Amino acid sequence: MHEFDISMAFQPIVDVETGKPFAYEALVRGGDGEGAIEVLAGVSEESRYAFDQKCRVAAIEGAVAAGILDTGACLSINFLPNAVYSPLACIQLTLKTAQATGFPTERLIFEFTENEPMIDSDHVRGIIEAYQQLGFGTAIDDFGAGYAGLGLLAKFQTDYLKLDMALIRDLDRSMPQRMVVEGVVRMARSLGIGVIAEGIETVAEFEALRKMGVRYIQGYLLARPEFESLPSIHLPSERIIVDTAEVSDLRQDRQSASGGGR
Repeated sequence: MHEFDISMAFQPIVDVETGKPFAYEALVRGGDGEGAIEVLAGVSEESRYAFDQKCRVAAIEGAVAAGILDTGACLSINFLPNAVYSPLACIQLTLKTAQATGFPTERLIFEFTENEPMIDSDHVRGIIEAYQQLGFGTAIDDFGAGYAGLGLLAKFQTDYLKLDMALIRDLDRSMPQRMVVEGVVRMARSLGIGVIAEGIETVAEFEALRKMGVRYIQGYLLARPEFESLPSIHLPSERIIVDTAEVSDLRQDRQSASGGGR
């Protein structure tokens, strides 16, 4: 039996129309706060199922302990598609944990990253459809980078797309970049899919996304992840505009802490 000493940090996904958290993403950390890169380095192909299950439990228990029940926000959990041999069998521990902690299952969102190779897209589609039938939200993380993108979206449609931060970075300075993001936003809207922009670090990026009609935003500009707690949200109107030096520091901190993020 594989043992993992892990905990979670939480970062809000903000509904900028209300200024309140739409969801909190659970980001894996070591038991003493070690970064995701260090934690993920200890996961092998043989242990990925145990790790995936442990992360789900830690995310729900940690979020409830941090006070998420009082916020009305959803909890977004990253999962490994290749660790799920059967959607209904592998979700049982998650359901038991939610019941034990009193967390409503309709407030669960499951994200998967397209940076992980898809051995069987039909298998992934089966997971997404099963989760949706159970009332969970689903999301493609890091959309626009990795192994799939539009081809993946053509095969199955999740409830949300999380735009990769590479598409967001310096969005306000690049017309081609804005056109690509605008095209994705229009396409998602036509498919009835919500768009979440992640990795926002400057007010200019924030304002460019708002002009496109992006409602859900996540990033250091609004709140950094906090270990075992729910961070406060600071909208751009409530804070000093981030200068260039601070942005550089934020990016260095994020790279060392997130590890490509669960």
